[in-house]
Amino acid sequence: MTDRPPPPQTATPATARPWLARLHPSLFGMALGLLGLSGAWHRLQPAGVDAAGPLAEGLLAAALALLSGLLLLWLAKALRHGAVLRQELRHPVQGALLALMPVALLMAVALVAGRWPQTRDTLLPLALVVLAGQGWMAWRVVADLSTGKTPPELVTPALYLPTVPGGFVGAMALQALGFHGWATLLMGMGLGAWALLEMRILNRLFAGPLPLALRPTLGIEMAPASVGALAACVLWPDLPADAVMVALGVASGPVLAVLTRWRYWSEVPFNVGFWSFSFPLAAFAATTVEAVRRGGWPLSVAVTAVVLASAVQLFLLARTLVLVARGRLLPPV
Repeated sequence: MTDRPPPPQTATPATARPWLARLHPSLFGMALGLLGLSGAWHRLQPAGVDAAGPLAEGLLAAALALLSGLLLLWLAKALRHGAVLRQELRHPVQGALLALMPVALLMAVALVAGRWPQTRDTLLPLALVVLAGQGWMAWRVVADLSTGKTPPELVTPALYLPTVPGGFVGAMALQALGFHGWATLLMGMGLGAWALLEMRILNRLFAGPLPLALRPTLGIEMAPASVGALAACVLWPDLPADAVMVALGVASGPVLAVLTRWRYWSEVPFNVGFWSFSFPLAAFAATTVEAVRRGGWPLSVAVTAVVLASAVQLFLLARTLVLVARGRLLPPV
């Protein structure tokens, strides 16, 4: 009798990892998108859109509740699966995506302090701690890129998050807290980081397709120009409409560049990573509202922009609820 080879060992399925350990940083993109949409609707309220105020408040409440729940879950993950979290922090893409957490927190500070100035003293320590953590994440991203530690195939728009949208949203938070000078400094740092990273990231995007798993991060490509334009409107309330329109023109380039590749990223089955499209589009809509208000142009243009951004988020929410119903919200790896 000939010896039979031993049966192949079956690998432990990835889904055997506890769900808490599989929490993905992209979940914070959901809260960030809702916060951005709340800000866009809030800007429509002074123009006389009656439904804008209640919608803005409802979206803000939902976003803050979601953000609070995610923070508690990530605290539990840090306590029970610290090794997994440290591994994610060291990963070039997941480590950058984790910056969605401080960016969402800073956006929440900007909205809450902007609407209720009496909360500034309470929110200031939180903002400083979050800015310090975000600065550490930005340091790691830039250090890895500048020393060649980031593999070329992992160069993705997600690398913008800690430095560019982080800098711009941080500037909006400091402005809402009453620190205009520091806000302008952070705005400049965000612009500098954008210039530093843009050539590297665009060179990678034009070199060939990203791996399938990274294609949902293409939505972040729209963030620097759109969020930067909104931050400029927040920091300089007297910025003329023509300047805002120039900023919108710059921001429309990345939006069109992403939309022209819709076949490219639509090949990927839907996952929570596609929430990366939500905040940039909400920021673009909010900036459109500012341009309309400052230029005295038809209000219908601003309403259309905000409604379109809302429709995108409704679509993302519907697809996300389908994932939840099917038990596929969290990625297996």
